[in-house]
Amino acid sequence: MIRFSQVAKGFGHTPLLEQVDLHVPKGARWGLIGPGASGKTVLLKLMCGLLRPDRGEITVAGVALSKQREDELMALRMRIGMLFQNYALFDFMTVGDNVAVPLVRRGGRPDAEIKDRVARRLRAVGLAGSEHKFPSELSGGMKKRVGIARASIAQPDIVIYDEPTAGLDPVTTSKIYDLLKAEQDETGCTVVAVSSDVDALRGYAGRLAMLYKGRLRYDGEAAEIALSNDPAVRQFITGASEGPL
Repeated sequence: MIRFSQVAKGFGHTPLLEQVDLHVPKGARWGLIGPGASGKTVLLKLMCGLLRPDRGEITVAGVALSKQREDELMALRMRIGMLFQNYALFDFMTVGDNVAVPLVRRGGRPDAEIKDRVARRLRAVGLAGSEHKFPSELSGGMKKRVGIARASIAQPDIVIYDEPTAGLDPVTTSKIYDLLKAEQDETGCTVVAVSSDVDALRGYAGRLAMLYKGRLRYDGEAAEIALSNDPAVRQFITGASEGPL
């Protein structure tokens, strides 16, 4: 579903990604970890066609991004759902209107159908009856659930979750990941999840990759990352104070 081949990206004289190769199979749960400022957000923007690589090729859902015009990239982005790290909910919109945004943007659906789908999606994430509330009335965990509902309401082929449990307590974190599993079981979508919560992400993702100094230092089975011989990988997943990080 997603393939990077020798991808490099930098800004000015500062390289952020160098010779990145990755393959996310269709229907996979692929997790990405790494220290702050390691290039994870840049990688996500490249994946969505929001940035273009300096070198290399990116293919998403069979589409070579470098060969697409902006209007063609917009069509591809319609096949991608996104949960943003800071929720990115419109504070002037109700919860219902926030969740409806992807359907409204696509057009072609009557208001009654959109309203029904929003209600069903909110019910699925445990927020039934919250359509008329505003984001300021919600807790952090509730905002995450609204973001998940918005990212998945159009049943996109790919869903990207950027820090889906940041700032949440352990119980809420477990509930969020259970919800993400249920969402994927229902739609069969391909999931890319970025998180600083290594242990929780290891329990969710089937495959795990670690980005450090512009390169993927690990990309394999999540259950086997603890066996990595890379000192940076070992330090990051154990949280040790001494090491190359």
